[in-house]
Amino acid sequence: MASLVSNLWAPSSFALTEFKPQSRAQIRCSAAQESSILSTDTVRLNGVSSAKEQERTIPMMDRGNGHLPAGGGTREKKKKGEEEVMQEKLEPLWDDGYGTRSVKDYMDSAKDVIKPDGGPLRWFSPIECGPPLKNSPVLLFLPGMDGVGLGLMLHHKALGRVFEVWCLHIPVKDRTPFEEMVNFVEETVRNQHASSPNKPIYLVGDSFGGCLALAVAARNPVIDLVLVLANPATSFNRSQLQPLLPFLEAIPIEHHFTVPYLLSFVMGEPVKMAMVTVDATLPPRIAVEHLAGNLTALLPHLSVLADIIPKDTLLWKLKLLRSAASYANSRLHAVTAEVLVLASGKDNMLPSGDEAQRLERSLRNCKVKYFKDNGHAILLEDGVNLLTMIKGTFKYRQSRKHDVVMDFLPPSDSEFKQALESNKIYRYLIGSVMFSTLEDGKIVRGLSGVPSEGPVILVGYHMLLGLELVSLVEEFLRQRKILVRGIAHPTLFSQLVETDSKEFTFYDTLKIYGATPVSATNLFKLFKTKSHVLLYPGGAREALHRKGETYKLFWPDQPEFVRMAAKFGATIVPFGVIGEDDMAELVFDYNDLMKIPVLNDYIRKKNEDWKFRAHVTGEIANQELYMPGFLPKVPGRLYYLFGKPIQTKGRQELLKDREKARELYLQIKSEVENSMAYLLRKREEDPYRNILDRTAYRAFSAPIDQVPTFDP
Repeated sequence: MASLVSNLWAPSSFALTEFKPQSRAQIRCSAAQESSILSTDTVRLNGVSSAKEQERTIPMMDRGNGHLPAGGGTREKKKKGEEEVMQEKLEPLWDDGYGTRSVKDYMDSAKDVIKPDGGPLRWFSPIECGPPLKNSPVLLFLPGMDGVGLGLMLHHKALGRVFEVWCLHIPVKDRTPFEEMVNFVEETVRNQHASSPNKPIYLVGDSFGGCLALAVAARNPVIDLVLVLANPATSFNRSQLQPLLPFLEAIPIEHHFTVPYLLSFVMGEPVKMAMVTVDATLPPRIAVEHLAGNLTALLPHLSVLADIIPKDTLLWKLKLLRSAASYANSRLHAVTAEVLVLASGKDNMLPSGDEAQRLERSLRNCKVKYFKDNGHAILLEDGVNLLTMIKGTFKYRQSRKHDVVMDFLPPSDSEFKQALESNKIYRYLIGSVMFSTLEDGKIVRGLSGVPSEGPVILVGYHMLLGLELVSLVEEFLRQRKILVRGIAHPTLFSQLVETDSKEFTFYDTLKIYGATPVSATNLFKLFKTKSHVLLYPGGAREALHRKGETYKLFWPDQPEFVRMAAKFGATIVPFGVIGEDDMAELVFDYNDLMKIPVLNDYIRKKNEDWKFRAHVTGEIANQELYMPGFLPKVPGRLYYLFGKPIQTKGRQELLKDREKARELYLQIKSEVENSMAYLLRKREEDPYRNILDRTAYRAFSAPIDQVPTFDP
């Protein structure tokens, strides 16, 4: 409990009550202007210390309703008397803690939190959430039927690094009507907005909390709100819960203990809940053993639901759900906030899939993410990292407008492990080999020749459909913990690429790993923040080349990046990559497809919305997007060579003399071509170029990244 119980806000006008955690817990209590830390076994909610410290007064918030202090509250200090220190940014592969908490932890913690204390609604902040990045926005969690406020337990550590997280606690015996709850949350939102008018406020609503979030948003259309709704209960009138009302009223009190067991299987997918802490990289047999152990450990804890939702509370909350859904639905037209809906395909409590589609049609700015294998309690189940969802949909921002560079959060360790697991077959097939060039011109295996300190811009060749991208980004993270931010076609970030499936898509993954729409402004910001940038001057024309154009560069006549690199003293690293011809054979290119009636009209019509580089002339101006037809081959291998770094720091002539800049541009292009020629020649010496040879070697000797290749 030490990591869960903190900042329980209550006004001094409340009656004296005690909160008694099972274990010794650190409680942070704050007033509007000061804070203190108290480690105690018994803490009074009205600001009076435990029986052991009767003489000491804990400063508490006195606002009449237990609201957050203006500005989002205070945070735990590193040491007594030391000034609070907040991080400026996160490093790639930071620890987000996802997978270290489980539903069992939720049940154990709920035992302590639900004990009657006589108090009203209140906010608390889990200690494991903080402190966040500097200037982080506030996130208010609005719970579901349980009301405990611990529904984000699996996500506390991750969310707490980038948000000021506050959770609403609704005591078991509380009977506050829905509209009064709306008033309670609304006043907190308005106070926070008055303190920081240029910051968004996030409302994460789980089931019932989704209705509460929509109601607050409808009444405050001018406040910048971002709503994340997990299976919102706005579909209550079509749910399977309604028939429970007469049944619960008729059931004898001595049989009520069976209802929570029944509800537990309606509310969530037990297997998904048990999978949360199972490492996906484990061998199947061991993973199944861990899953079975988690399921066995989880079942005895279901009895806690009888304490969280006793019979009278369940009856009350079902009626509350009905009024909440009616209230929220009648005001959907007034919601102007950004909305992200997380919908489950196996929600046995609510028709969440259909409801998500209805909300998407009814709300002005709504996006849906659909998870076909998850149940109602989606935030407590495996496969749904809430922060990843927010990042992948570009919903995270620290000001009124999302900035793709300044608001970017690098991938965490758990996100990277998930990517490695998802891409392991692809990595096995391509068996990529990385070479780089040291300052003295020596070529070595690995990426040690690429500078660690930015700004650095990697400039190279774009293979068919960007086959080289996944391995390039992964290897820089795996070997050097360097995130390479790719400059990408703007269409990849538009609604034009959205699919009907609504699953977490490849385009969302691009956003997670730092892909940025190409523009001079974004390149300027990336250099300013000393990033490692990946740039393909040939763009879509290279990635969608025609037959017979493999390994041919299609670069603009004028340098588009050299002078800006020189302005920031960026290091330019030219690179070549080959292997496309060992992976796929192009069968239908642009010219072939444009000869097919109907299909050619479709391609032209689509590309009317995808115009890019319209001011550029020559081959590079032809940026039509389409899907080529190709046949896969028995895989060979991808080879990368990063050339000798080119320093621009101190070369002011590149800024003033366009001809000098052009000379360097042509030098970079020549280096890329030379790198590819070198690789094409040297790969003939690789005894493990073929996948069959690599497979045989790996069966007895080494993992994928250690299979030998030619000597450079």
